Amino acid sequence: MKPENWAPHVTVAAVVERDGRFLLVEEHTAAGLRLNQPAGHLEVGETLTQAVIREALEETAQTFEPTALVGVYMTHFSRPETVDGPQDGVTYLRFTYCGTTDHRPAEGRALDADIVRTVWMSADELRACPERHRTPLVMQCVDDYLAGRRFPLDFVQTHSVGPSR
Repeated sequence: MKPENWAPHVTVAAVVERDGRFLLVEEHTAAGLRLNQPAGHLEVGETLTQAVIREALEETAQTFEPTALVGVYMTHFSRPETVDGPQDGVTYLRFTYCGTTDHRPAEGRALDADIVRTVWMSADELRACPERHRTPLVMQCVDDYLAGRRFPLDFVQTHSVGPSR
């Protein structure tokens, strides 16, 4: 039985290419060190573009300017069965943007605690190490970017709604 208040986790990710290489973060996860695009959760009151700008800055110390939406991805991770029975797992809805950075870390800006370092990798280098990817979406987003998938930033509309009456 599904909980009545179920909702997916909304996340954002940034694809940044420079000279055929992609900006990635190496981060601590429950499964060990993994590679990911700069990414994270949408926070209360943010638009998706505000969230991806914030996450990229927090994880890379670089200012990110989104230019297009690459795609929207839904992933469900099952949780292992426990003594209480099967677990529902968690669903993520990921909005991936491409754009540019200033390629210089902001002076005095530290990376998020879980981020070990930033790295630049070619698509081939990334493709050669899938066991190091945080999720299969890491490569999927790069492949979609390389295939030319782009949607205008206003493809996703944000509407503020006042209190219920």
